Amino acid sequence: MNRVALSVSRGIARVADAALGPYQSAVVRIGFAATWLLFLLREFPHRQEMYGPDGPWSWDLARQLIADNHAFTILMWSGSQVWFEAVYALAVLSSALFLVGWRTRTMSVLFMVGVLSLQNRSVFMGDGGDNVIHLMAVYLVFTRCGQVWSLDARRERRARAARARGERPRPDRAGPVLWGVLGLVLALATGAGRLGAGWLAVYWGLWAVQVLWWYVVRRAPDGEPRILLDVVANLVHNAALLVIMAEACLIYSTAGWYKIQGSRWQDGTAVYYPLHLDSFSPWPALSDLLSAQGTIVLLVTYGTVAAQVAFPFTLFNRRVKNVLLACMMTEHAVIAVVLGLPFFSLAMIAADAVFLPTSFLRRLGGWASRARGRLAAGRVARALPRPRPHRRPAEEPTEPAQAGSPGLSRT
Repeated sequence: MNRVALSVSRGIARVADAALGPYQSAVVRIGFAATWLLFLLREFPHRQEMYGPDGPWSWDLARQLIADNHAFTILMWSGSQVWFEAVYALAVLSSALFLVGWRTRTMSVLFMVGVLSLQNRSVFMGDGGDNVIHLMAVYLVFTRCGQVWSLDARRERRARAARARGERPRPDRAGPVLWGVLGLVLALATGAGRLGAGWLAVYWGLWAVQVLWWYVVRRAPDGEPRILLDVVANLVHNAALLVIMAEACLIYSTAGWYKIQGSRWQDGTAVYYPLHLDSFSPWPALSDLLSAQGTIVLLVTYGTVAAQVAFPFTLFNRRVKNVLLACMMTEHAVIAVVLGLPFFSLAMIAADAVFLPTSFLRRLGGWASRARGRLAAGRVARALPRPRPHRRPAEEPTEPAQAGSPGLSRT
């Protein structure tokens, strides 16, 4: 009994003392922010047809649907073209800032607002990858995904270094100003009745928690209230990270079990048919080459089903999990190229990244840091003026010695 109690207490201490998986949560943040940002930039010329007020799914139809399902989207606050462009620009900007980890807590909320606003405006424009981004945008709000590989982490390192030198770090002014502006916007939206009761509780709760965090850090940075907030934040982060992992397992397991029920997956020919659809053949010659190999089609069909069904069970064995994870990421990369589904593949790879081992992610970060250092050194070297080659002074010409001159040698 004592051993069980000791194990339980150690587990609780580990979950409460630290935010687990800092590198995994960071790579998930970077992956989904990059996927959504690239999607928005690629679809920028077509944004009107997809989410604009004059699209096929009209503003009135979207308003009726939102009234029935109570989904959140700020695009329905106004039907003007200016408002649509502002929301689209907000989605692009928040994705870019969330990617680099600038004010990660704030940007995670704005990233979620952008994703939900655009996707819920035209629900028939999405696919499986959009659904994954939709879910992960909500989960990432509750994670501390800016602990590493972010501008916030760099700012925190500089502040710690300044305190270690006995200096006083510069106070954070951008954060309070940003949350003050967002609080004003939230108050205006509340007064105008734009938010339902549930979303009012969510957004005002997030805003109040951030204000409380700022106040405690400012007044008692080493006191018990700060310790309590850290414990609660760690618990919420670890729970959200567990939900992300469970969601990824659920996606693969349900996809695998549904495939088992299909006759084309049972006879090993399911992969053959998408290769001959015009919508999924960006490289017709490559599709024809792959579909002509019957053995490869059979192996890929059965291998996909086996990998998706078995993946949740491989989490109990680290080596098997890593091998299968590499295979699944490779498969998604192949899908991106062969079937022309880059954003679906990127979303799934970003979801898979939560299972990557910490040692590999740290090595990956080290490689990226060294590559960035070499690039920076190369830019500095190119910017410096090149030294001019040293020219030796020309030798004076010697005239022939005259008779009686000092240069005349004596004989």
